Amino acid sequence: MLKSDKRLITAEDLYKIELVSDPQLSPDGANIIFGVTRVERKTEKKFTNLWLVPSDGSSAPRQFTYGDQSDTQPRWSPDGRSIAFLSNRKDEKQSQIYIIPLNGGEARPVTDMEGSFANFTWSPDGRSFATQFRKKDQAAIEREKDEQKKKLGVVSRHFTTLDYKADGSGYLPDEKWHIWTIDADSGEATQLTEGDKFNELQPQWTPDGRSLIFISNRDPQPDINWDQTELYRIPAEGGDMALIPSHEGRKFNHSISPDGEWIAYMGRKQKGHWYQNDCIYLVPAGGGEARNLTDKFDLHLSTATLTDVGSGTPQPPPTWSKDGRSLYILATEKANQPLLAFSTDPEAPGYKRLIDDAGLVASFSLDDTQQTIAYLWGDFSGPAQVRVRNLADGETKTLTQFNTDWLAEIESGKIEEVWFKGKDGTDLHGWIMTPPGFDPNKKYPSILEIHGGPQTQYGRAYFHEINLLAAQGYVVYWSNPRGSQGYGEDFAGAIYNRWGTVDYDDVMAWADYVEKLPYIDTERMGVTGGSYGGYMTSLIIGKTDRFKAAVAQRVVSNFISFYGSSDMNIGAEYLFGTEQPPWDDLENYWRQSPMATIGNAKTPTLLIHSERDFRCDKEQGEQVFVALKKLGVDSEMILFPEESHGLSRAGRTDRRIERLNHMIRWFATYLKE
Repeated sequence: MLKSDKRLITAEDLYKIELVSDPQLSPDGANIIFGVTRVERKTEKKFTNLWLVPSDGSSAPRQFTYGDQSDTQPRWSPDGRSIAFLSNRKDEKQSQIYIIPLNGGEARPVTDMEGSFANFTWSPDGRSFATQFRKKDQAAIEREKDEQKKKLGVVSRHFTTLDYKADGSGYLPDEKWHIWTIDADSGEATQLTEGDKFNELQPQWTPDGRSLIFISNRDPQPDINWDQTELYRIPAEGGDMALIPSHEGRKFNHSISPDGEWIAYMGRKQKGHWYQNDCIYLVPAGGGEARNLTDKFDLHLSTATLTDVGSGTPQPPPTWSKDGRSLYILATEKANQPLLAFSTDPEAPGYKRLIDDAGLVASFSLDDTQQTIAYLWGDFSGPAQVRVRNLADGETKTLTQFNTDWLAEIESGKIEEVWFKGKDGTDLHGWIMTPPGFDPNKKYPSILEIHGGPQTQYGRAYFHEINLLAAQGYVVYWSNPRGSQGYGEDFAGAIYNRWGTVDYDDVMAWADYVEKLPYIDTERMGVTGGSYGGYMTSLIIGKTDRFKAAVAQRVVSNFISFYGSSDMNIGAEYLFGTEQPPWDDLENYWRQSPMATIGNAKTPTLLIHSERDFRCDKEQGEQVFVALKKLGVDSEMILFPEESHGLSRAGRTDRRIERLNHMIRWFATYLKE
């Protein structure tokens, strides 16, 4: 029975969700600027405005920018008097850098450039910006200026390298990402790097403002040798770039020590091997032997937790303490994302836990004194909110309450956390949500949810989809099988070149555990998952008929054809763990593919795929659909036009709702009495 004043959550509640993003604390620690994204139901467009809140909580958050546009990446000037941000307020298809005073007034456009800004950062003196910018292709500019060419559209696409498409972005421009500086007053832009072969990424100022340090892959074949990224330095006034020697392998998310003597960056010990922990490395600013600060602690120092109500806030790079003795970084660990502080002293290695509550820190920023930290915080209760913490005494305040009003109307199911044993005795982690109004004396149908990745984790994050399925009267259960992040490198690497082995055993062990619960109807068990979860769902229906219905989403079904159809291209070698391309290792690729056992399938299965999924091409789902139809298995396929791999998280809201309604319909058909 529901409480009289409560209701069940619906798919349409997605329109009500406001997503908080990118909280940035002012240099003096007094205010926090952040973004809030909303959906306009009539047009299905998403808009983001900036909001401001005092860090002491003395007054409620107030909207700082207005209008139907996207205002993102707010960044305080070094003196704290103004805020720079990206906005498409003048042209829906073109963002520019704007500056707005803290004390009010109109936002002033700084740039007038044609292309894409990936990020930007203020110079230490506040007089200019450094940015990663990609110019619009000349052919695209000419097409937009000529109505006839614009009407006819693209005539052909010409590719000469493998990095020609990216999921969520589509076919990529010919132009590469380069480093620019921009005068904050005049908007005068200076291109520091150029060329049509290499990208230059993530520029960071040295403390003296004289140089920029960035990441680039200058390998002769950067589209094939993905892990050859290196650190480079270039004068801020322009000139030749110089390599900063360090350890061999992938490097990303770097930052420079306050004294300018050291560079901290994220990296991995070996090339490939995507299951590896992301570690912090330290290298002298002039180059030299790099030291891994974090390897011995077996922690993955990147955020890898899944949710369908995330804001897409990027993870900050390792953040230096003012004295250079510590580096602040987020970790993925056993369903949480704590904030840790690692010692940079080689004689005293170790780390402290600054924020270690049950939930997720998604991003953070510090004031100049580093006594106050603002951060994005999420847990099972709802989408993430802005919090602030005094690092001296630990006092913590939640400063925003977005979504709390409509969530208060909802009667939610209860979540139970479970540790259980796998087939071989491995400790595994899972959760069970019972339906609202749950009666332990009744028997319920159930749905097993399997996450994507696989090198991700289910964590203590709010999931609209899980809540919705529970509200339909299902017991919903989910876990982190081997291959997931957060439980150590060996755990994540257990399926390297062994997909569908111990991970399948772990998923089945979880189903075995739940099946034995007294309130589970063993004749009405369903299964669903997307991406890697779609892989596992497709594998399951070919290996067992214990589930009475399945929904396989954005699947990987055939390692052989995935090799060339994904935007990862040859990334199959990195992700799956195969050491050879398929033409030299055909049996191994096929052995790990769900299509190898699909001939045994009997489970009624709904296939859901996006037509613009460049990560797992729709042909992967089509192969399963054709096979099931040929076998006479009840099956349907839903394709969503224009959508990418991330439909369930970031797709157009009406399509997200349509997807959920198809899932509800399918499970109701086969699991409801």
